[in-house]
Amino acid sequence: MSGLLVGKRILVTGVLTESSIAFHTAKLAQQEGAEVVLTGFGRLSLVERIAKRLPKPAPVIELDVQNKDQLASLAGAVREHVDSLDGVVHSIGFAPQDALGGNFLNTEWESVATAVEVSAYSLKSLTMALLPLLEQRGGSVVGMDFDAQVAWPKYDWMGVSKAALEATSRYLARDLGEKNIRVNLVSAGPIKSMAAKSIPGFEELADVWNTRSPIGWDLEDPEPAARGVVALLSDWFPKTTGEIVHVDGGVHMMGA
Repeated sequence: MSGLLVGKRILVTGVLTESSIAFHTAKLAQQEGAEVVLTGFGRLSLVERIAKRLPKPAPVIELDVQNKDQLASLAGAVREHVDSLDGVVHSIGFAPQDALGGNFLNTEWESVATAVEVSAYSLKSLTMALLPLLEQRGGSVVGMDFDAQVAWPKYDWMGVSKAALEATSRYLARDLGEKNIRVNLVSAGPIKSMAAKSIPGFEELADVWNTRSPIGWDLEDPEPAARGVVALLSDWFPKTTGEIVHVDGGVHMMGA
């Protein structure tokens, strides 16, 4: 890739460590010519420290997608750095511990509701919060997915939340198409990130890739998924929307 995002302004959520797909997406986006703005939740100082490891400085805006006031003020906060957006990367997901790890049948609704709100509904709330900046020139919203066609070991209500994310992306694509805003997902294979470490039994889930990926998969390498995101942010997919692009070494299509 060379200069795919020259002149574009991209907001990236979910940068927390250098091992994350979000960090590598922000890095690649800058290398491809984009101006990048980051959001962070909770440990903002950590996000700011990680942001300094990008090729170029990137401002960090605090954002809790469950906080209505922060969502309402998000567009204004972004305008302090850029006057419009061409792309948004949704790399946000969370489920309480009792919603993961094989506790599916016993998880209470409060934990399920949190998982769905943060991991799926937030794609809608984030996109609508930034709509005034996206609709000026049209743009691309890309979310991070984990294949929800099947039930995974230990993934439980996060798997259900990813299914909701997939449906949400299609409805957003339907309703925002008239504004020339594309909405797609990248369904990546597992990466040993901080988020992955919070999933009880992650190794059991990830081991599927050791035996079923026809072209292999490196749990330590987030860049293939990040490249998929950057490609969808670019102008090379001008009529692709409501799509799920699998960047998972081919596991999604293997029967056994």
